[in-house]
Amino acid sequence: MVISVNPTPSQIEFDALLNSALDSLVLESKLKQDEYLTLLGKKFEGRVLTHMNEQTQGTPFENSIELISGQKFPDIIANKYYGIEVKTTKRNHWTTTGNSVLEGTRVDGIERIYIMFAKMVKPVEFKCRLYEDCLTDIVVTHSPRYKINMNLDAGQTIFDKLGIPYENLRNSPNPISPIVDYYRQFLKPGEEIWWLDQEESVSKDLIIKLWNNLNIETKRQYMIKSMILFPDIFSNRPDKFNKLAVWLVNFESIVCPNVRDVFTAGGQGTITWNNENYTNIPKIVIKLTDSLEQIKIHLDNFSPEILEYHWQKSITDKFKDWLDLIVENTTHMKLKLDLRKYIEKNIK
Repeated sequence: MVISVNPTPSQIEFDALLNSALDSLVLESKLKQDEYLTLLGKKFEGRVLTHMNEQTQGTPFENSIELISGQKFPDIIANKYYGIEVKTTKRNHWTTTGNSVLEGTRVDGIERIYIMFAKMVKPVEFKCRLYEDCLTDIVVTHSPRYKINMNLDAGQTIFDKLGIPYENLRNSPNPISPIVDYYRQFLKPGEEIWWLDQEESVSKDLIIKLWNNLNIETKRQYMIKSMILFPDIFSNRPDKFNKLAVWLVNFESIVCPNVRDVFTAGGQGTITWNNENYTNIPKIVIKLTDSLEQIKIHLDNFSPEILEYHWQKSITDKFKDWLDLIVENTTHMKLKLDLRKYIEKNIK
């Protein structure tokens, strides 16, 4: 490949190139939305490369755009100085896991890196920002990694929290030390910083949290997610809470010694529906029926892949499949209330 011998163009010129490529991607995605919904990972990297090359004609970046193969950071480079890290998601949010804090795979000579993030849901959307401006936190896979938030406000980056500029941290001989020191100030009794070898796709907070230290709303949100991901907690199996307890630790960094009590404390209750009182309803079902609005929101946001992983079944309709599992796992309760019909009528 022919590489430009021009001096490094200014950031203003590179910003203009990125904006042109972004406008071009937006235009094409509107015309080919169904095709774009399939452009995940490396497929989208190739599409970004094509649009950037098209926009370089007559600019200082002509013949200088490269797609970097292998596990390198970033994915695309320009003039051996600028870089673009390409991210995609099939979920309706603007957060993801970024590169390692240690940046051991960073391409030599690349000094200014941007993120091109595509949200492959209808309608397809894109955001492009300077990498360091959307790094909000640290999470752990097999090593500490940045957490990316494309909507992060100015002054809210992890570097603002640390009080250390990005360039200083990445060039530090021991960038982990100030990060660990920062998170230790938030530890509560019984908590500790952790860093465990896990699969690349599993990201965790750097702090192991105790359930009893969480605020009420956070506990409620985890309870709602649990009723979606683990319908078998409604069953009469003796080990029905085991998978939930493991998930809280491995995926959410939360230790809950009394996970059964979270759902069953309080015994039984009453549901009033169609002018009739249904008594002796197990508390776990009461909590389910009291949370239907939030359950619908979280269920919509969970990807089919996540649900299939936890439910261990193929999904055709998220809501219907979830409801089938709830009804199946509550059959042993012999409820006088028609739970399926109640949920169908009351969930929005």
